[in-house]
Amino acid sequence: MCWAGRMMLGTLSTLLVLVPAAAAACEFGPFPYRATGIVCRMTKPAALPGPCRFPGAETAQVIQAAFRNAKFPNITGERSMRLLGQVAYGLSNIQVNDLSIERSEVELQEDNAIHISIKNVSALFKGTLTYGYAGAWFLQLFHSVDFEIESSIDLQLNIDLMCQKHQVTPDASDCYLTFHKLTLHLQGDKQPGWLKQLFTDFISFTLKLVLKREVCKEINAVAQTLTNFILDLAANFVRDKEIMVDISLASDPVITANYIESHHKGLVLYKNSSSVLSDSVFSPSLLTQSRMLYFWLSEHSLSSLAAAAFLDGRLLLSLSGEKLQELFEMEDTEVQQKAVQRIFQGTSYNDSVAKVWSLTQPQISLQPEGTVVRSLVAVELSILLAGEEPLVALYMEKEVTVTIQATYAEKKLILQPVDSSIEIKVFKCTADPSGEDPSIQNFLKNMILVAGIPEVTSRIGSALTSLMNSKRLDLFDIINPEIITGKGYVIVQLDFGFPSHVLLNFLERSL
Repeated sequence: MCWAGRMMLGTLSTLLVLVPAAAAACEFGPFPYRATGIVCRMTKPAALPGPCRFPGAETAQVIQAAFRNAKFPNITGERSMRLLGQVAYGLSNIQVNDLSIERSEVELQEDNAIHISIKNVSALFKGTLTYGYAGAWFLQLFHSVDFEIESSIDLQLNIDLMCQKHQVTPDASDCYLTFHKLTLHLQGDKQPGWLKQLFTDFISFTLKLVLKREVCKEINAVAQTLTNFILDLAANFVRDKEIMVDISLASDPVITANYIESHHKGLVLYKNSSSVLSDSVFSPSLLTQSRMLYFWLSEHSLSSLAAAAFLDGRLLLSLSGEKLQELFEMEDTEVQQKAVQRIFQGTSYNDSVAKVWSLTQPQISLQPEGTVVRSLVAVELSILLAGEEPLVALYMEKEVTVTIQATYAEKKLILQPVDSSIEIKVFKCTADPSGEDPSIQNFLKNMILVAGIPEVTSRIGSALTSLMNSKRLDLFDIINPEIITGKGYVIVQLDFGFPSHVLLNFLERSL
């Protein structure tokens, strides 16, 4: 799944695990884009080694994990030799050491396949060679020596993308190994030259077949393991308690020579209810190819998330102490000081608490100028008296409309209100029972617009940052992100670097 962004370990793991696959076993309707709530486009530069992307050493570690965890079987055979009689041999305890990779190349093909070519994989195999003569294999007339095999291999992977139960299933079984070098060394080359040549001729062909079968099988297993890990990571990223987002495929992905694009339902699930989307405005032309990664999110998905947060009682904010003081002392004027003293009735900020919450489900509209949020909001200021019930000094209900622009910098989501308006619907204040005192009315309205709304949006931005970081987003190197809103959608485009140690540690534990 491409959502999380990317939830990306190098050439192999990136293309295997970030991209949901073609619908070999999935069926979609005649107008699949209409049900698309989230789209991910990953361009070819995201898969290539380079600065801030994927150093070759990381790709080598993935391939090395496949070689190291391959279960090489014992290789046995026998051959009738003139003068020597019957010669039997066996290779056991085969292990791989000192693997290195010269370079890798990636091609995206429009046949729903990804072609990965890994050049000059140098590997040193070690093990034990046992041999005997004239049937002595079973009469304990045999010898054992340690061996090393130097190899130079080209690895070609053709990865087919498939879909099962609307989830990704990569098939990396189309795998080829080409051997440029396969040299056998016997225990420091102390054995006679004819013996080395004899066993090299015997076993080289069989060994090539065994290595190809076991290494390719393990690469396919690594692909499946990484895919499951990324899918679990992505599913966890879009789930928080009883709120989750359905990231199953909404249509076949698109593979071109320059990018891979996947489409997801993006439906919000809360308790036993689910949102419904049938009029998505997505079009592939909305996304470009200049950045490494793109996320397209529909207005429906964001609105449904806001609705679920409202139903779950999350749209509530409490302020006290210094934060409360900052709000009510935004201007140091005599008129303001008098208004504050009348509202707080002489009590300190530490003895007061303000609560802000949404009375109705927020309505979200995505426009070119930003995200427009409309909601009926309540504000309550209570004075805490020792040994007595809290005194409600102020209660307001107001219709708030605010346009917000979002940015992401230094691993923080920043929400900046650029335009806002309020319309007071209900007003109750002990300092202004009639609700007609212009000094208090003007002060409160100005305080809400100038300080209150920015404070609320800042708190929401901080809360969302903490939530995303709890899902490990802060482990990614997100480079020059841009958040662009349009009519009915938002696009997040960026370059990135993946914390490869996360996947590598997972591989170490799992394989």
